[in-house]
Formats: sequence, structure tokens, C-alpha cells
Amino acid sequence: MASTVNPPRGMRDFLPADKAHRERVLGVIRGSYRAHGFDEIETPVMEDSSRLHSGLGGDNEKLAFAVMKRGLTADKLQAASEALDLADLGLRFDLTVPLARFYATHRAELPKVFRAIQIAPVWRAERPQKGRYRQFVQCDIDIMGEPGASAEIELITATAATLDALGIEGCTIRINDRRLLTSALTALGFPSKEHESVLITVDKLDKLGADGVVAELRERAFPDAPVAALAEFLTRPQPETTPEFTADAIRAALPAGVNEAVIAEIATIGHAVEAGRGTSGALIEFDPWLVRGMGYYTGAIFEVAHPSLGYSLGGGGRYDGMIGRFLGSEVPAVGFSLGFERLVDLVELDDADSDDQVALVYDADVDAATLVRLQAELIRDGKRVRLELRPRKLPQLLDQLSESGFTSFATVRTDTLSVASLEFKPLSGQ
Repeated sequence: MASTVNPPRGMRDFLPADKAHRERVLGVIRGSYRAHGFDEIETPVMEDSSRLHSGLGGDNEKLAFAVMKRGLTADKLQAASEALDLADLGLRFDLTVPLARFYATHRAELPKVFRAIQIAPVWRAERPQKGRYRQFVQCDIDIMGEPGASAEIELITATAATLDALGIEGCTIRINDRRLLTSALTALGFPSKEHESVLITVDKLDKLGADGVVAELRERAFPDAPVAALAEFLTRPQPETTPEFTADAIRAALPAGVNEAVIAEIATIGHAVEAGRGTSGALIEFDPWLVRGMGYYTGAIFEVAHPSLGYSLGGGGRYDGMIGRFLGSEVPAVGFSLGFERLVDLVELDDADSDDQVALVYDADVDAATLVRLQAELIRDGKRVRLELRPRKLPQLLDQLSESGFTSFATVRTDTLSVASLEFKPLSGQ
């Protein structure tokens, strides 16, 4: 039986046209982030296993790929009580944990407020399915060292501008705050020790609806009084909506008695983003039951929704406690990540260099020195040049060149002496 030649499940190859499209999209994202004052960094694809399993990554830690220690013997294999005893490294499952380690390592060399870009692949042992892969690219921006809401405002503004630059229309950036969630649960009567467990079910509100969430909470034997209060609140007549992102509108969407200081902070974020953007592009929306599953979030959280998708295009939030785990002193931090694999297929970008991609189709008896001289001259003129030996079936080659992004070709014969003597013809389909 022949061995398989497919890539591992949940991982993909990319043909030249697909790779070129991905790189164009990544170029737009990088350019937008840099225009907003962020600097790109790079971290290793692997981190210490103990760091990846330190409780910072939530459920994603369970999906981390472990890298076995070198020189394992049969005795060491038998002595291991669990699989992780055999690993000292692991592939990163996100870019946030490596960033926290990076900042702890290089803090003395970085500005007081550091704005980072990370665009790189990550790996998770997911069950492969549509839109979910085991290797995928994340596009992160983070701000470390700024405790105030200005960091959230910068991140949301940069993300919205990036979605605009990519031409992705109809997006909504939903905003909430973990402190509002816990404050709302307290106001409804849930004990603080049950908040995280309750939020696991509340996070399913989009899928289950209010009745489904209440039913699941009752199945899980939470106290009747707070569950009934939540049911009454979720099914109450909805207040009239207002297009303005105001403290009054936020307060009206929450139970009575929630944290007023946090309401004011979220209103400040929303107002500043809206004022800076005007009325075009991605819009922001307060979502009182947006949860975001990562347990390390400590404040504002956000998520990008698109009307054509049943999942988010990205998200993030404030994680003030994470870097302190590595550094020993607390450092405020907040980040926003775009899921590249989810958005890349929504983007249609023209190839800015398409007019500068040409092919030289040469006869077999043309001197190699002539070919490289002509190619070098065209390259100096800013062209991308491919050399192709003329085949028997020329139309098939021309179709392949067209699919690869080349727009014109010229035939090179033994009597071709200069670029000026080349006659370029357009390729079909361009």
C-alpha cells in the first residue's frame, strides 16, 4: 500500500496563488498595525512545557502539542506517571503566553509602554473541521504598561481600521468587561465562587437562547433564586436602543446595581472609538453577556462578529495578571487578535504588482547568457520575470502562467538581442 502524501490532518499546503494572496493580506494587516504605532516582534515556536501548562492558557493548554525530551530511555518511559513527564518543550498554542514571557525577558530593553505586533502560526490539537485547523496564523497586537482605557481605545481603533483596509464590510466589534459580568451575577444573587461556572453556560447564550441557558443552569443545580432572577432579566422587555455608546445605554442593558465605575470606563472607550472613526467601517456594540472563554481576562473584552459567519473573526481583552506570573511584579496588558484563517477568504485584494509580472518563453537553442541578461534587465526595470522553455503545447503553459499571476509574455529566439526587441503579449484571463 502506498503511503499517504497528504499533509497531517488539520494542516495544509498552499499553492503559489493561495500563498501570494495570503501574503498580500498579511501585508495589509502589518501595514495597518505599523501605521498605528505598533512594532513587530518574533518569539520561538516552542516554549518550556511548564510555562505552557502553568494555568495561563485555559482550555487551550489541553490542546498543546508536547515535544518529547531528548535521550529518553526505556526506564524513563516506564517511570513517567503522565505524558507531560516525558516533555520539556511544547509548540505554542497562542501568541499571548509567549508575549508575556518575551516581555518578562526583555522589559529593561523596551519602552515603558510597549506596543507589540505578533503575526505567526500557532498549533493546537483540535478536532479538524471547517474553519478549525491544527496549524493556523494569528495576528495579534498588544499594549503592555498602560493601565488606562487609552490602551483599549488604541487597540479597537487599530483593529477597526485594519478591517476597513482589508475591505471587510459589515463587521461589529462587541465590547464588554469581565468586571461587569461578575458584578451583574452578584446583583442577580449568584455567589462569587460560582461566577466562573455560571459564565460557562452564559457563554452559550447565542447558541442556546435565554430558555436554553436557564434550563442548563437548572440542570446543573444552581440555586433557584438567582437562576429565576437571570431568567426574568433575560426575558424582560428590551429597552429602546440608542445609536450612541453612552453610560445610560450600557446601564439599561444590565441588572440594577452593577459597577458604575466600569460602566463609565466602557462608555469612555466606546465614545472615543466612535468619535475617532465617524460613521464608516466597523461599528462597536455593547454586549452585556459577551464572556470570552479565557480565564486570564481581568477587564474589558472584545470580539469581532461578521453577519455571514457563525463564529468570531477575532477577539481579545485585558489580562493584567499574566505578565506578573513571569516577572514577579504586575504589569498591565491588553491585546486584540484577528483570526487570519477566518478572515483571509473574505478578502479580495488586487495584486498591485500584476502589471509587472512577465514571462520569457524561449526556444531550446537560445543561449543561456542571453536569457539571464534579458531577465536581469527586466528585473532592474521593476519586473518579476520567469523563464520558461517553449513546450509543444504552448496554450497550456500560458494558462498556467496566467493562473500564477503573470499578465504578459514574450518569445525569445536566437536572434533576440535586447529587451527593446521583445514583443509582449497579454495572457488570457488577465
